[in-house]
Amino acid sequence: MASILKVDTLTGVTTAGSISVTGEGNSTTINLQQGLCKSWFKFNQDTPAVTDSFNISTITDGGTGNHSGNFTNNMNNANYANSCMKQAELHNADCTEYTTGSNSTSAVNRVDLENNALRDAANTNTLTFGDLA
Repeated sequence: MASILKVDTLTGVTTAGSISVTGEGNSTTINLQQGLCKSWFKFNQDTPAVTDSFNISTITDGGTGNHSGNFTNNMNNANYANSCMKQAELHNADCTEYTTGSNSTSAVNRVDLENNALRDAANTNTLTFGDLA
């Protein structure tokens, strides 16, 4: 019979912020917090406007094809991982999205190119994984 567990807070026994989960095959464990996305935002550079976000307080527009998401709760260090995506504005465009080396504990910076030129896009997405401060 299936069970339903309803709680408002999960806390580790040994360390409050650390919860281990048994992985597939029941032979390994992973840390739940390490696998969670710590921030994400969907941004329209054309408007500009945030469509939706998590752990992002504001967006800084750095010019055409360049913007930063400012974290509500900072990252522990600037060595976090990011994933960026965008929808092409031009037909058959060669698109490149990347986060720059100027990431900090308080913001993630990204750049968008189409056909090797900076270009704003109406539909961009950025996800951040790492340790919160």
